[in-house]
Amino acid sequence: MTSSAKVETVVKLGALVGEGPVWEESEQTLLFVDIAGQKIHRWSPATNQIQSVETSDMVGFVVPRRSGGYVAGVGRSFMAVDWSTQAMTHLLEVDEDKPNNRFNDAKVDPTGRLLAGTMGREVRPAELERQQGSLFSLDSDLRVTKHLSQVDISNGMDWSLDQRTFFYIDSLSLTVDAFDYDTTTGHLDNRRVVYRMAEEEGLPDGMTIDLEGRLWVACYNAGRVINIDPATGVRLHTVSLPAMKTTSCCFGGPDYSDLYVTSASLGLDQSERGRQVEAGNIFKVTGLGVKGRASCFFSG
Repeated sequence: MTSSAKVETVVKLGALVGEGPVWEESEQTLLFVDIAGQKIHRWSPATNQIQSVETSDMVGFVVPRRSGGYVAGVGRSFMAVDWSTQAMTHLLEVDEDKPNNRFNDAKVDPTGRLLAGTMGREVRPAELERQQGSLFSLDSDLRVTKHLSQVDISNGMDWSLDQRTFFYIDSLSLTVDAFDYDTTTGHLDNRRVVYRMAEEEGLPDGMTIDLEGRLWVACYNAGRVINIDPATGVRLHTVSLPAMKTTSCCFGGPDYSDLYVTSASLGLDQSERGRQVEAGNIFKVTGLGVKGRASCFFSG
């Protein structure tokens, strides 16, 4: 762990599968989902209050929308969320031929395009029919494009600082991959591995990039976030968390120097729950010496 880094529990929610943290700059709030708990949460550090909206199915992600409100991935559907009324409006559905699929992670690119992936529903955490998932993009005119198929667990994503590289995780491949990225068209090309997980690092899950162009990857089943340099494939730092099922992370806070980390409790047996009382909570890591960047709004 970086010598000056400090980990504290900030949201004691005990989520089943806390995921998809997004910092909302205008509200100074942290937006995240509980996938299996079927809830979207918004937490204010200033007041320590949590507001929640229930969803009709598993919710893989939620992102802010430029026109107001949010877009969430509920089941296999993109849904518009009006936070003030808690109303959800169906936009469109993907994977119509795969009713057993659901959305998982998503992120908005620097031009406002939303990339979102699917996966088969799990029998148990990380146990599922393989190669059922896809990676889609949703443009501002609500046009859907499929970029990848035969994905196991579509997961973490982000873009390089120059926007020319897209970083992507298909968790069961145990790698962090990169593609050449065309911001005009959203086209992906030239897939390659930039980091291969070590055995003790678990499954790569959600991730975010810092202003030095390095990736912070949540390691599911390994209780840590690792900081890697995609240019060299080297792990630079490891931050240990008090919950083994570390799921995702994002930078936030007034100057984006706080790293928020989500976690899950689903799948722990009784003795594991006794040892991991923090499972499903959200942690804040400070003192990392780096900053992240603001999240992007979906332009549709």
